[in-house]
Amino acid sequence: MRSLERHLLVWVMGALVIGAIGLSLISYLATLHEMNEVFDENLKQVALSVASYHHAGHGKAEASSLGPRTGKEDGVDPADLVTLTWTPEGRLTFSSDPGVSIPFERQSGAARVRAADGTDWHVYTVVLEEGVVQSAQSVSTRREAAAESATKLFVPLVAFLVVIGALLVFALRRGLRPLDAAAEHVAERTAISLEPIGVDGMPREIHPLVQAIDAMMGRLSVAFDTQRRFVADAAHELRTPITALRLQSQLLEQAQDDVARIAALEELRAGIDRSEHLVTQLLRLSRLDPAVAAARKERVDLSGLARSVVAAWCVQAEHKGIDLGAGGRRGIELEADREQLLVMLNNLVGNAIRYTPRGGVVDVTTDEIDGHPAVLVTDNGPGIAEGERDRVFDRFYRSEGTQSDAEVAGSGLGLSIAQAVAHRHGATVNLRTAPSGHGLEVGVVFPRAATGHAVSAAGSPPTLPQA
Repeated sequence: MRSLERHLLVWVMGALVIGAIGLSLISYLATLHEMNEVFDENLKQVALSVASYHHAGHGKAEASSLGPRTGKEDGVDPADLVTLTWTPEGRLTFSSDPGVSIPFERQSGAARVRAADGTDWHVYTVVLEEGVVQSAQSVSTRREAAAESATKLFVPLVAFLVVIGALLVFALRRGLRPLDAAAEHVAERTAISLEPIGVDGMPREIHPLVQAIDAMMGRLSVAFDTQRRFVADAAHELRTPITALRLQSQLLEQAQDDVARIAALEELRAGIDRSEHLVTQLLRLSRLDPAVAAARKERVDLSGLARSVVAAWCVQAEHKGIDLGAGGRRGIELEADREQLLVMLNNLVGNAIRYTPRGGVVDVTTDEIDGHPAVLVTDNGPGIAEGERDRVFDRFYRSEGTQSDAEVAGSGLGLSIAQAVAHRHGATVNLRTAPSGHGLEVGVVFPRAATGHAVSAAGSPPTLPQA
């Protein structure tokens, strides 16, 4: 299992080690540069001192003793600092270290030369009328001195890294404690207790994580509450048809003649049909739950779909003596789930037929409202009072003023299903009094169609004006 603490420590300590190595290298180069400047100035002073002494007219014997003595007086090991004197013609007259073959230079100033044995030397040359004076120091000597200075710095750096590493371990463990606390809070949550953790006392860096967890638990809480309410409502609603089926089966058993038996059988079949309808509606509603993944959408001809739904309901409408028709604009298309739109339209048209009295009228119209595709289902039934128009979208709710024969056949889920489908498509469901002044008009308005076809998320659907 990957450890965040170990991962951070490896990277931070790696960066510190690389930094320490870089600092040592920089220290070495800086020290070498400073030593070059100091030793170059030292070489210059030694060469000028020897040249001044030689210019004063001292002999070779004196000059012979001057080289080594000058080196010692300057605090430099004679093995590291070499002095030489030459005649103007380039003949060596003195060398403090005969084992070193420094080439003759005729130009005054500092230079870097290579001796006969292949070693590199820093040389300062002073040209006089009487001859040439040189002072020299090996390059390797300076490098060794700089390396020794940088090495002395490396030991404190190692100690510094150890201290920093210990402090990092301590700081990381303290800094990651809020994550452990948040994990404990999450572990304490159950399906019954999904209270948010909250960001109080939490470091700012983990606020997004805690807020995301709180948002997820909020969604879970809503989903669980919805599920519990749905199960409770479904159990309550299923109790009635099951009780009715039991009574109808008892009546069938107690029937004394064929007429009573046939009547009881018809009632039993009707009860089974109503129970099947309720179960079907419940299954449809469960498939439209927000937690269920949205189905793939396709281009749907809303006008053609509405006419096909009207054709499917014509037999029931004729049986009840209802004038069912389809109209409005043709060619209205949108990107949607065809099967879900069929479920929505079937519920709206079925509700209208169920609640409209015999001899009534139900019209299904497709149109565009302010550029938004819309489908309107209008009837001249009892309608829904304004005070109940928000509540009728609740599951299993039935309006008190629209019971008629729907009191037996209705499930109270039709508008809930229609609204769920509409929400999945970004549409709105509006209820208003029918234009005739009597009945109900249900309007589903979809988002504005892009280029007259695909639904665009821009532009929320308008609300139908109240008649």
